[in-house]
Amino acid sequence: MSRVVWQLSGGIGSGKSTVRRLLEEEGVAAIDADSVGHDVLAPDGPAFAEVAERWPGVVRDGRIDRRALAARVFADPAELAGLEAITHPHIFARITRMIDEAEGVVVVEIPLLDPPAFAGIPKLIVDCPDPLRLERLIERGMPEQDARARMAVQPSRAAWLAKADLVVPNDGDLDGLREAVRMVAPLLRGRK
Repeated sequence: MSRVVWQLSGGIGSGKSTVRRLLEEEGVAAIDADSVGHDVLAPDGPAFAEVAERWPGVVRDGRIDRRALAARVFADPAELAGLEAITHPHIFARITRMIDEAEGVVVVEIPLLDPPAFAGIPKLIVDCPDPLRLERLIERGMPEQDARARMAVQPSRAAWLAKADLVVPNDGDLDGLREAVRMVAPLLRGRK
């Protein structure tokens, strides 16, 4: 069976992870880049030492405190770029290996619009209005200031939509989203 790879993206709070899980229920293989990122920052991960050296204040009990790291890097674009320069090569190398081992349709959930490693890969964008994204992030326990800061460093809703090959609207309830994913899943299989 041939392999078809899709990038699953959208702004923070848009519902990417929910869409990934719903696609898995539809039989689509999925990779979560955030989970891979957790692995590369683990104490035995390939990025741990360099991150710990650059930001020693985010190491607690021998582990990277991801909340503390996020608070630090999302407040400063240069710091975020520094973190990405350390972690992205490891994350994308691991994702590439996972894709190479897969067959059929594979979606990679990643919160980036145009990562160079994904050039030419079609994009499935989860779309959600900004006020609803902000509301969801706050409901998940993120302080409003942090949520706004993270949204501000990401591409605009229009930019996500302009790059979409397919769009999953997520401005309603879970049943509506589940139905949208059921409609999209067969379209992913048809892409070569």
